[in-house]
Amino acid sequence: MSLAARKKILYFGVLFAGILAPFVFPNYTFQITVLWVMILFSLTWDILGGQMGYNSLGNIFFFGAGMYVCAIVQIGLYYDVAEYTVSSGAVKVDFTTEQYFTGLFLGVIAAALSSIFFAVIFGWIVFGLRGPYFAIGTLGFTLAAGELAGAWGYIGGGGGIALPVFPGEPDDRALFFYVSCFILAISTFMFLRWLYSGRFGLAANAIRDDEEKAEGMGIHTMRYKIVGWSIAAFFLSMSGALFGNMIGFIEPLEVAFPTVTFGIFMVVMCLLGGKGTLWGPVIGATLFHAFKEVTWTYLLGWQWVALGALIIILVVFFQQGVMGWMQEKWPEFFGITVDDDIVAQDRAHDTPEAAQ
Repeated sequence: MSLAARKKILYFGVLFAGILAPFVFPNYTFQITVLWVMILFSLTWDILGGQMGYNSLGNIFFFGAGMYVCAIVQIGLYYDVAEYTVSSGAVKVDFTTEQYFTGLFLGVIAAALSSIFFAVIFGWIVFGLRGPYFAIGTLGFTLAAGELAGAWGYIGGGGGIALPVFPGEPDDRALFFYVSCFILAISTFMFLRWLYSGRFGLAANAIRDDEEKAEGMGIHTMRYKIVGWSIAAFFLSMSGALFGNMIGFIEPLEVAFPTVTFGIFMVVMCLLGGKGTLWGPVIGATLFHAFKEVTWTYLLGWQWVALGALIIILVVFFQQGVMGWMQEKWPEFFGITVDDDIVAQDRAHDTPEAAQ
């Protein structure tokens, strides 16, 4: 079977499984919905972290920003946001079905566009940093965003903000957000598949390998980095808008800007699957989400110990990730041609006798 045929089978298999999942496992619709969000997290982090070598710890900022922007648009279309979020309950909330879906649709669009603006503005600042300084810089403005949101009374402050209630039955609500997150994750994957196959993918890998040489070759590295971050922000903000409405409540530190949970998870998932690959983030997100659900269910109280152990194992013993290990184990399956004569010569040079 050719590589192209195997890819088609894999694509249709994932698509078919995603369509059937909420009907085959109706009691786990929410958990599977979160899985698609995790896959989107991992895919978008890999744009910078895997393809360009810029390990960001601040991507979760766009998730929370999209959540808040969507909420402001949804509410602001029909009510005064400041009165809506006041703790005394100054207004009686009553969204019709048309108002809910209109507000959600416009809110998701506003979230996506505003996050591109944030990515461009912050990109010109943080992309002057490299290595650990870049990671710390992105982490810093994400932590600051959470604290600022908690102190801003207009959006509910630390007390959070309740989102409009879905106008339908609980099962319909679960299915609606499942389909929305599923379509968004699949769209993200297909867009990145197209993006990496062209000039952007080559430029991104050149930046990862040696940014100074890439600049010397005429590649506008700053432009590509900002474009990559803007693409990540675009999809992350939409996922945040949907996720906030799915759970129905936004709180700044634990829901909108969860740096110590989702912010770390997206990095670990990408490392687990194999960064710098298209399917690695998908595999890593799937395995990690299953690991998280099991440990959070059966090892409650020890789940963070298990997570820490997983991170240590990945960093020390498994740096290539699942995808890298599979490519080394079965290169022919991925269309990688291995010249046995060259491998034998390399091994001969690596022997102690050759070294002497």
